[in-house]
Amino acid sequence: MSDTMLDRARGASYAPPPVAAAPAPAGVDWLFLAAVLAVAGAVVRAIWFTPIERLQGPAQKIFYIHVPAAFIGMYVACGLVAVSSVLFLWLRDERLDAMAESAGELAFVFLSVVLVTGPIWGRPVWGTWWEWEARLTLSLMLWFVLLGYMLLRNAVEDRAMRARFSAVLAVLAALLVPFIHLSVYLFRTMHPMPIVLKPERPSLPEPMLLTFLLSLGAFLLLFAALFRMRYRYALHRDAVTALEEEL
Repeated sequence: MSDTMLDRARGASYAPPPVAAAPAPAGVDWLFLAAVLAVAGAVVRAIWFTPIERLQGPAQKIFYIHVPAAFIGMYVACGLVAVSSVLFLWLRDERLDAMAESAGELAFVFLSVVLVTGPIWGRPVWGTWWEWEARLTLSLMLWFVLLGYMLLRNAVEDRAMRARFSAVLAVLAALLVPFIHLSVYLFRTMHPMPIVLKPERPSLPEPMLLTFLLSLGAFLLLFAALFRMRYRYALHRDAVTALEEEL
């Protein structure tokens, strides 16, 4: 069997992206710059132009970082990891694996922000840095699963096997997200009930709700910019690897 036929046989189950699909980015990334400015503007509005919550005081302003980071890390990033992984297991397109890899790393980053800002917020309000209650414990479990996901991607050398194993682990990680969301309803917990993501009207006053929505939009823009940068890097890296294997 010729080398061309072997390449076609491999591509039937695991198709690498074409080299032309992975150009090296050049110049200023205007989307990333806009995202950084948007996040900075949201932080300025939250600190200086948003009323202080009556019961929790200034510590409540961490809400405008903590909750958007949780929304993006758990729902957006983990959802994208799961969808990309399922589609990869079906289509065997390496670009989908690159999407899952990129979203998985960002899910870990945003969830790390959640686990750092949460105790900073909880210490003055709860009187403790950490409580082993349902939502916090499940969020920490998801963080460790995402850490394992990244370690797995660096531990397996075979590209096809690494992509399959990682896809399965990503789907399992995403299954934790509904339990995290419902944990405040299923268990007795110190964590407050949802005040925005709930069936009824949000409980926040209008100035606070506007600040939250602006912050959420800014963090979504930041996620989009970081995801595009990481995905381009993954395509470029895989294209260079494919060229090296051919030489």
